[in-house]
Amino acid sequence: MKFTEEHEWLRQEGDEIIVGITIHAAEQLGDVVFVELPDEGTTVSKDDEVVVIESVKAASDILAPIDGEITEVNSTLSDNPGAVNEDPQGEAWFFKMTASDPSQMDEFMDEAAYQAFIA
Repeated sequence: MKFTEEHEWLRQEGDEIIVGITIHAAEQLGDVVFVELPDEGTTVSKDDEVVVIESVKAASDILAPIDGEITEVNSTLSDNPGAVNEDPQGEAWFFKMTASDPSQMDEFMDEAAYQAFIA
């Protein structure tokens, strides 16, 4: 897994990259009550707003961590947004994408660096 300073995680599986938020981010948000996901097939650029997430504390935008195309969204989050609090780094991923430039992954932190970042 790789981690961003915006508290997103990325995990590469084959040609796809799965994106979600970290446990730390989910804890900071509090109880998630709404998740708006992008459309599959959408082409995104790094830092485009792609997901809207609302909790009892705040609303946040999740940004595209890299350039690419959204290939799949986790539609279960629309019906069960609280899953983000239960398993943010597992079953509650937001979307999968193919990268236009996979080398963009190299600029993100590994888990040890992320843990130091949030400490």
